Amino acid sequence: MSAVLTHGAEAHPAAFCYQVNGSCPRAVRPLGIRLAVYLACAAGMLITVLGNLFVVFSVSYFKVLHTPTNFLLLSLALADMLLGLLVLPLSTVRSVESCWFFGDFLCRLHTYLDTLFCLTSIFHLCFISIDRYCAICDPLLYPSKFTARVALRYILAGWGVPSAYTALFLYTDGLERGLSQWLEEMPCVGSCQLLFNKFWGWLNFPTFFVPCVIMISLYIKIFVVARRQAQQISTLNKSLAGAAKQERKAAKTLGIAVGVYLLCWLPFTVDTMVDSLLSFTTPPLLFDIFIWFAYFNSACNPVIYVFSYQWFRKALKLILSREIFSLQKCTTDLYQE
Repeated sequence: MSAVLTHGAEAHPAAFCYQVNGSCPRAVRPLGIRLAVYLACAAGMLITVLGNLFVVFSVSYFKVLHTPTNFLLLSLALADMLLGLLVLPLSTVRSVESCWFFGDFLCRLHTYLDTLFCLTSIFHLCFISIDRYCAICDPLLYPSKFTARVALRYILAGWGVPSAYTALFLYTDGLERGLSQWLEEMPCVGSCQLLFNKFWGWLNFPTFFVPCVIMISLYIKIFVVARRQAQQISTLNKSLAGAAKQERKAAKTLGIAVGVYLLCWLPFTVDTMVDSLLSFTTPPLLFDIFIWFAYFNSACNPVIYVFSYQWFRKALKLILSREIFSLQKCTTDLYQE
């Protein structure tokens, strides 16, 4: 890093990330505003980590929750929890200080982890949509078609494909070779946002919109079939009617989770794609608003489960009351009324 001071940095050192030649400008905010943003981000991280930790622990601990669908929910919650633990702290500093102080290596690693966990989430939501489609549209064959082994394959694909796909572009020269006419060197010292913008901008279509189209198509089909089943429910016996109702409720809950995901991520996704065509001119403040709105999705799923799943509320009550330390609590039937 060059040690030559710029004239602007000498006159106004606080207006630049580093007092060196080519340093990025720094947004100087009042201390009160910075502290308020830090506290808000810390609260968001705490909700994200603890909420998803409850999901991971509940599905892992209670044997009645060891189902293929819940294994997918556990893996999804793990991705969201790791996002809160490994990505959001550095993202908070970058957003509040408007500079990246952690070097090029951590910039690339942070971008990799951020992209990995986000892509893993959308892959899992897509697989959960497939699971719900099979459960609603082909209920007789569903237990034999979607087993724990099949769920494990989906989980491995949900982590493996994003890991390899992200590393291929971020840690090789594939991005530069494929998009050399748009990519330039980082414009200033102390910026990690542009790498993130460029990376997301050109990978959004195959990794975001294609799974979203699949999920929306599946849920439209699920909605149509569920309405038809509701009209036929009176002809079923009581046990079959209860099972069908439970499957529809699970599909509705996960449909809400998908809708919230689209709502949270669509502004950021559209912005990065459009921004890549406009030489990356999005103001840093607007970028931070979009990306934190997207990050907020990772805290939403546990909240959705609390209001939708009785088993999650019961599990949460047992965990908070420390009743899980009693013997045989892992065999508690959380589905019992």
